[in-house]
Amino acid sequence: MLAKLPGATILLCMVDVLHAFAIEEKNTFARMACPSYLMFDNAAYLADMTFELPCNCKPDTVSSVVWYFQKNMGGHETSVLTDFSGTVVVDSGHVCSGSSMLNRFSIRMFSLIVFRAQEKDSGHYLCGTERGDYFYGYDVDVQPTWGIVVAFVDRGQHVQDDSTEDVLTLFTTFWDWTRCDRCGVRGEQRRIGLCYLQSALLHPRYRTAVPNVTSCGSGAVPWHLRPRSHLRRPEVVIRSCLTSCQKKKVPKEGVQTISNIISKMGEKPWVPRVPTQFHKQPVGTKLILGCPGARPEHAVAWDKNSVRLYRSRFLIGVNSTMRIFIDHGNQLHIQRVKITDRGTYFCWREGTMVAGFRLSVFYRRWRRRTLYDPETTYAANIIGRSYIVIGAVFVAIHLGCCCWRRCRRRAAT
Repeated sequence: MLAKLPGATILLCMVDVLHAFAIEEKNTFARMACPSYLMFDNAAYLADMTFELPCNCKPDTVSSVVWYFQKNMGGHETSVLTDFSGTVVVDSGHVCSGSSMLNRFSIRMFSLIVFRAQEKDSGHYLCGTERGDYFYGYDVDVQPTWGIVVAFVDRGQHVQDDSTEDVLTLFTTFWDWTRCDRCGVRGEQRRIGLCYLQSALLHPRYRTAVPNVTSCGSGAVPWHLRPRSHLRRPEVVIRSCLTSCQKKKVPKEGVQTISNIISKMGEKPWVPRVPTQFHKQPVGTKLILGCPGARPEHAVAWDKNSVRLYRSRFLIGVNSTMRIFIDHGNQLHIQRVKITDRGTYFCWREGTMVAGFRLSVFYRRWRRRTLYDPETTYAANIIGRSYIVIGAVFVAIHLGCCCWRRCRRRAAT
């Protein structure tokens, strides 16, 4: 009888824990009553980010929710983002940038998660039932990364000044600085800023954290002000940093076995000990490397062998002729891969080196060319420019000959 007491005690504890979770879930929706008139909470993100929208209120009788998407408020085109069971789950590791939103969302515990959001995902998200009863709404503004304004603090560059007009003020709201993307060596920090505006003419149906302030792409902005609100771009501020690495716990003397000591005898001490993936890439193609487990808002850095690929030199847009660059989603791009690109590329996440990619480059023996191949595009571009230059020289020579002949005739007469 006494032997069964520990098992019974554990079972009762598990029942109490499950009951506590049920009470917590019930209290989560009981804390906020659903509004009698549907409002939209404003939320702004940068493209390629992943965001989560919780359904903050629902009746107790509703066991599953349905999420709807409308580009414009009151529009006739509505997308249903659910399997009508409220249990859609997507593996975020297999989500591709630019794919349809219907392939990039997930529903977990009544919350909608959109992976790698794009500018076209901006609009209204509504939490409701299969019958079309709405409980909660969001006004999501996904701001693009193209044309983003970059400021390097080390070069003395500054952020954009606020722009004030007759009925609105445009400004940038910055997030906190990220962690230093490397440790033990010089790293970089990044700060993302999104476009916001202040105006007394905003639509009253949209709810914001600060009165009369909303993101530039919000549906609360009147139509006649939207062209001016789109003139301001998001910003990214980058500065150098230096932080020390966390010391790893060293096992006590005598704890390591002989097999561990023997296994370390063949290691190269100058090669970082991180999981490494081997990859082969043909010459002339395009390669994109992503850091495992990293998101656009994380602090991510890239190295090639022992060379640091700092954003001050390799960030997209710094140089228009760059072949290797890092985009604002922290991915490393290699255009028109060359033999010299082979090596090991290391990825840092939140100040820790987490992965390596050993790249080998080879020539392909034969393949069918298409019009969209980088080599075909490059050759067509060079040939086209050559023909333009030859044609211009040919026309210039003929015009010169005609003018010379006309001048001789006039001199003869």
